[in-house]
This record gives sequence, C-alpha cells and structure tokens, in this order.
Amino acid sequence: MPATAPESLLRIAERVEARLDGVLATELDRWAALDADLREPMAEIRRLVLSGGKRLRPAFCHWGFVAAGGAATDPEIVDAGAAFELMHAFALFHDDVMDDAASRRGQPTTHTVFADIHREAGWSGESRRFGEGIAILIGDLAFVYSDQLLRDANATAWSIWNELRVELNVGQVLDILGSVSGVRDVAQAERICRYKSGKYTIERPLHLGAALADPDRFRELEDGLSAYGLPLGDAFQMRDDVMGAFGDESATGKPVGGDLREGKPTPLLARAIANATPDQLAVLARVGAADLTDAEVAAAQQTIVDTGALADLEATIEQRTAAALDALAALDIDEAPRRELAALADFVIRREI
Repeated sequence: MPATAPESLLRIAERVEARLDGVLATELDRWAALDADLREPMAEIRRLVLSGGKRLRPAFCHWGFVAAGGAATDPEIVDAGAAFELMHAFALFHDDVMDDAASRRGQPTTHTVFADIHREAGWSGESRRFGEGIAILIGDLAFVYSDQLLRDANATAWSIWNELRVELNVGQVLDILGSVSGVRDVAQAERICRYKSGKYTIERPLHLGAALADPDRFRELEDGLSAYGLPLGDAFQMRDDVMGAFGDESATGKPVGGDLREGKPTPLLARAIANATPDQLAVLARVGAADLTDAEVAAAQQTIVDTGALADLEATIEQRTAAALDALAALDIDEAPRRELAALADFVIRREI
C-alpha cells in the first residue's frame, strides 16, 4: 500500500519552503523594482518551487548532516535543502522544454505560459521559441540562486556539489540520446536512470549533508552512505518510471503514459522489449511515436504487464531497497538518523506522487 510521508520530512519541507519563500520574494521585489518586465519571469521561479514537490533531496541532505554529527536546527542545512530545491527547479524548467511537456504538477509548464503571453500580445517572432528561451533563462536563474545558498560551504562540500551537478547534466544528455536513438538495453537504461535522477536525489544529498557537517566524518561514512543511497536511488527512479507509464494524472500532475509518449529509455520499457514476442514488439515499437494515440498507449501498458516487465521491475525495486536497508543497518551512525532514513526508504518506494 502507498506510504505516507514521514513527519520529519514534512517538518524539513516546512523549514525549506519558508527559506525559499523569503529568498525568492526578496529577489522578485528587487528585480521588479528595476524593471516591471522582470516580475513575471522571477515570479515563475517562485511559482514552480513553491507549488509542491516531495522535498526528498532536502530530507536526505538533512539526515546525512545529522548522521555526521550536525545539529538538526543548524540554518546551514536549511540553506542546503533550499539549494537542492532550486537546483531541481532548474532541471525541471529545462526538462520541460526538452520534453515539450504541457503540464508540471498539474499546472501549465513555464515555456507554454510564456508562449501564450507572446501569442496573446502579438509580439514579433515565434511564440514557441520565445517561451522556450524564457524558460531556459528562468532555469538558469534558479541554478545561480542554488549556488548562492551554498556560497559558505567548505571545500569538500563544494566539490561534491559540483560533481553532483555534472552528474545530473550527464544523465540528462544520456536521457535525450537514449530517447532519440531508441535505447532499449536494460543495463544502459538503468545507467541513465541512475545518473539522471537516482544519484542526485539520494546518494549525493547524503554526501553533501555529511560533508557540510564534518568533512572528516563524511570520509568515514562515504562508502556506507553510497551503499545505501545508490540502490535506493535506483529504486526511486524505477518507481518514477512505473508512475510515468501507469500513473494517474490527477496524482502525478503529468499526462497518463507520459514516458511512453516520449519514448523514454526506462528500465521498465527495456525489460518489456527484452521479453516480448514478435507481436508484442510490434506494439512496443510504437512507443515514442509523435502520433501515438491513447489506444496505443493503453496497448503498450497492457503489453508491459503481459511481458512480465512490470512485475520484474517491482521485484527489482524491492531487491534494491532491501540492499539499501542492509547497508543502512551496517552504518556507524546514531539510531535517530538510521530510523529516519529507513522511513524515507519506505516512502520512496511506496509513494504514488
């Protein structure tokens, strides 16, 4: 059954959202005072960042910090959590452009909002290109603000921050290449899955939190945190893949079968193709087609089930989570962060959003 968010996650989210609200409101007022034309683009960052989200990255960063001896009330870890949310927003702004997505969290995506503004105003040029250009620049601003919140980080933490950002962008490159080239290899799909999302959602936030608390203690915990974070990050993204293929739009805020419409190189689809009969391969060959119909999405969903791919991926999610929990049990940390990290693991794999 679906898991409810741990209480600690909700408390961390509240503190991070309050910090984000303050920072972004100040920046909006600052730049709108310079030029009123900047109000809507700056407001768009605030709209996306405060419109929802699971706040998992701040939570894993927080408990990595506490596990390494940091104080749970230290404002430095709140800033780090806010930095993660702004970096994630940067990725979403750009991802929506790359995917030509129409909605995010149940709301119109930024590039479509500004394309409509352009169209309604009757401005010169192409509305689509204007909307995409503004969305990319808004994402870049979110990226800069995330850096500003970590400007006082120690050298070890700063190195981790930069590495995770490189990994995120590398993962996005692999995702785009995989989509257009029709990557359907399980190992390659899982590598894309790990780098585009899993590492920067769980392993690297844990690393950053621990390094912010105590670089020496981080080095002692690094391997154990990775042994927990990497398989759980895989499970996290695999759960996303299930929701991307089968999720309810009212819960996910994305169109039903979105990953199938986009032809995403997911481990789920790779497993289905590996096990498909010739007739089933013909159905799955339509995945990612520009003119894919709702009926074809439903047929692809049923084929994924019939090949056993969904059951296999669900079993893999459970196996990777079990490996993560075994590593967590072996970590030399206090019981409070161990308990909270176990609760987060349960939420990550049983969520429906």
